[in-house]
Amino acid sequence: MSEQNGKVGTVYLVGSGPGDPGLITVKGQRLLEAADAIVYDRLAPESLLAYAKPEAQLVYVGKKPGDHSMSQEDINATLVRLGKEGRQVVRLKGGDPYIFGRGSEEAIELIEAGIPFEVVPGITSGVAAPAYAGIPVTHRGVSTSVAFITGHEDPTKGRTDVDWSGIAHGADTLVLYMGVGRLKEISTSLIAAGRPSDTPVAVVRWGTLAEQRTVTGTLSDIAEKVARAKLGPPAITVVGGVAALRGEGLGWFEARPLFGKKVVVTRARAQAGELSVKLEELGAEVVEFPTIEIVPPDDFDPLDDAIRALDSFEWLVFTSVNGVDAFTERLAHHDLDVRAIRQDAKIAAIGPATAERIRASGLRVDVIPDEFRAEGLLDEIPAEKIKGRRILIPRAKVAREILPEKLRGAGAEVVVAPAYQSVSSNAGRAALEKQLRAGEIDCITFTASSTVENFARVFGDEIPGLLHGAKVACIGPITTDTARKHGLTVHTEADEYTIPGLVRAVERLFAAG
Repeated sequence: MSEQNGKVGTVYLVGSGPGDPGLITVKGQRLLEAADAIVYDRLAPESLLAYAKPEAQLVYVGKKPGDHSMSQEDINATLVRLGKEGRQVVRLKGGDPYIFGRGSEEAIELIEAGIPFEVVPGITSGVAAPAYAGIPVTHRGVSTSVAFITGHEDPTKGRTDVDWSGIAHGADTLVLYMGVGRLKEISTSLIAAGRPSDTPVAVVRWGTLAEQRTVTGTLSDIAEKVARAKLGPPAITVVGGVAALRGEGLGWFEARPLFGKKVVVTRARAQAGELSVKLEELGAEVVEFPTIEIVPPDDFDPLDDAIRALDSFEWLVFTSVNGVDAFTERLAHHDLDVRAIRQDAKIAAIGPATAERIRASGLRVDVIPDEFRAEGLLDEIPAEKIKGRRILIPRAKVAREILPEKLRGAGAEVVVAPAYQSVSSNAGRAALEKQLRAGEIDCITFTASSTVENFARVFGDEIPGLLHGAKVACIGPITTDTARKHGLTVHTEADEYTIPGLVRAVERLFAAG
């Protein structure tokens, strides 16, 4: 589509929220998923770009104080150009587009160019950062009014547009955006305008993120305290009695057990969600580094042959969620579903997550071993129920052979059909290596031997030097053995070989100091 066709696109000015990607609005997420182009700045959580279509154009425009990757005029021109090309464009902005976000300037440019636009408000950091720091911006008996003020004005003006004398008493709570670099000047102006020097103040840096830090004081000493703590932008400053409420136990975010910890998740991207969410709920900042990618096998013939003879199998054994998904997808490829499995067939699952996925497909689960690994299955099935039986195991192309070997040793006829394969991925390697070398990573989690194998393949001999400050957590003994084989020191292992079990192990690891 193009302007020449008489058709133009729509530009959506979307507030991404204050930093925590979970605070994006439902509408904002939906627009990201549908966008042809996403124009984003540095305060928009980069993880939100995962919602983008693979073919979507991503345009980074920077917007760091004193170091703009692209001028505002160029950003405006980019939005107009993309709109004229007939694209559906998301302009993803930190916080809210219309609260010190220059969204209205962009909207005016779009109006003048005849480009349709919509505004999707976001949660502004002036409310969210204090809330995550345990500070309500209003509180009955303390504050019934709040004012949002920019602390960063154009230095070339030679004057200020902020009426500090009026603002000093204009609202009970003052929330200052981008003012940390002028904190001494602002504090002095407020005191000179009549605000008491002992007025409580809090400065929250990187609010809603794992890096969040909060410094408290009063108008008379906050600038000195912030300088001593080396707190720089981006930060929100809260002036008023509500800042003292932080000491009443309202600081829920920083009290979470994994707050401030940066944890790497090495699962395949399609599977990382559950582990990432559970770690984030405990306060961790998650870095997803999928060392493997789940793809179809090179040859579907063995699985297709098994599906054609499906009514001959008396047992089906699934060792992973991936195996269940790949098997049911291949059934659908042949215009079949789980009804193709003989009614008297028994179903075995290794682990509760695998069992849950089997049930979700419409099948019952007959056997789940207490020990969530292949060896445990042999303890659950009496030998007489195996001998002479025909057993199908849809699984990864490369996997441990202990289960089929032992089943055959018990007299079963076992067919192993590759349903998928794990291939190595190194997407994001440079970014993770940089964080490891800087000592910013606190923990690396491994959920299977394949994730360890591929992590070792990506980083090779550099592992000992890279992981000097990071702890390693494994989901079970087999993964632990693989990690040690590659020279990794394993600091914790899940008692229950599941994702919740691994999360509990990580929590215990840091609780123990």
